Parts: sequence; structure tokens; C-alpha cells
Amino acid sequence: MKVFILEDDDAISMGLKYSLEKEGYEVTSAVSVAEARKQWQSGCYDICILDINLPDGNGYDVCSFIKEKEDVPVIFLTASDAEVNVVMGLEMGADDYICKPFRINELMARIRTVLKRSGKRTAGSAAENPFVEKLGNIRIYTGEAKVTIKDGETGEEKGIELTALEYRLLLVFCSNRGIVLSRNQLLQDLWDVGGDFVNDNTLTVYIKRLRDKIEKDPANPQIIRTVRGLGYIAD
Repeated sequence: MKVFILEDDDAISMGLKYSLEKEGYEVTSAVSVAEARKQWQSGCYDICILDINLPDGNGYDVCSFIKEKEDVPVIFLTASDAEVNVVMGLEMGADDYICKPFRINELMARIRTVLKRSGKRTAGSAAENPFVEKLGNIRIYTGEAKVTIKDGETGEEKGIELTALEYRLLLVFCSNRGIVLSRNQLLQDLWDVGGDFVNDNTLTVYIKRLRDKIEKDPANPQIIRTVRGLGYIAD
């Protein structure tokens, strides 16, 4: 997977490059609008990470330049979460945004989520099937929107029937493995992915239903665990 980074802060750019390459991504970086336009090659990149404030312009201009040539997923880096910045970025065709300062694990999770939405394989995906995600003994065949559970003794895979919202909820956890997700984050992700209204009570019901279907002992969950006072985590 190839990533294009536009960031004029050397420390952030180097940190991103190091972290992404460690995860198996190939990285090309630029520090200005002019350099980004010069380096951009259509068909070469799977996702772009663009800073908004740059010395010779802004990331919106580069996003427009890229989107005119091809539909590559874009994540904006912004020093402000002001609504006008977020709305403008999304209207320019961005797929997501993240505010500085950010945790690298959060950015990695957002990259995986955006790539999955666009149908692209993420770095480190199962080589035997580029559209398989694994969570414990659960297998998610994203190309078919199919979920199976593997028997630990026989190795047999059985299909699990999930509703659309249960499936999306499972994908959110899968895309954020090892990260504690608050209830507000889950509600926001489910809204972003599906466009459906999900309230706090509905979330409680769907987490319980999902656990009933994927956990060996739903009363003592091991796949989607509760972190008391903080939220949930999928290991």
C-alpha cells in the first residue's frame, strides 16, 4: 500500500513516515503545495494524508488537484476542529480528518477504516485473502460482508447472521484493535459509516446482541471487552 503525505512540519512528517513504514506502507512525502503537485503521479497512491496549512497554500487546493485526476481517499490533518474547517474539507472530497496533536494509533485506525470503506486492502491484511479481517476466532470477509466463527477444537467455520448495524459495529472494533473506544466515539463512527441515527440506548442493545453472537461466554466477553469508566476495546 502506498501513502502520499503532505506535511511541512519535519517532526510530524518524519514520525508519520517512520510509523507507516513500520506497518508495511510505502511512503512518499512532500512539504509544500508546489512539491506535492510536482511529485503526484496518478495511479501510484492508495491514500493521501494532507496538512491544511502550508507555506505556499493549503491542503484543500491539493485535495482538489488530486480528486480531479482520480478518486483517491484523503485524510486531512488540521490544527483546528472548527466546524468550518471540517465541513470545507469534507465538501472538497475528503474521507476523514484528524486534529493535531493526534495519537499515531488513532491515525492508523482511521487509515485502515478509510481504506476499507474504499475497498482497498490495508497493509498487513491476510495474504491468503486480501478481504479477510481476523478478530480472535472471528473471520470477517469484507468483500462479501460475511462473518464466520471458527471452532477452536475442530477448526470448522460457521456463518454468523448479523444485521447491517451489528456488522458495521464489528468493523469499527476490528479497525480499532487495541484502542479503547468511548461510547461517543462508537456513536460517531456508526453515524459516519451508515448515516443512520444511533442513540446511546441503541448502542447498548447492539453491543449486547453482537456479544451474544460472537462471544463464547457473552457474560464474560473476551473479544469485545468493557473498560470500566472509559468504553470498550477489541484485542
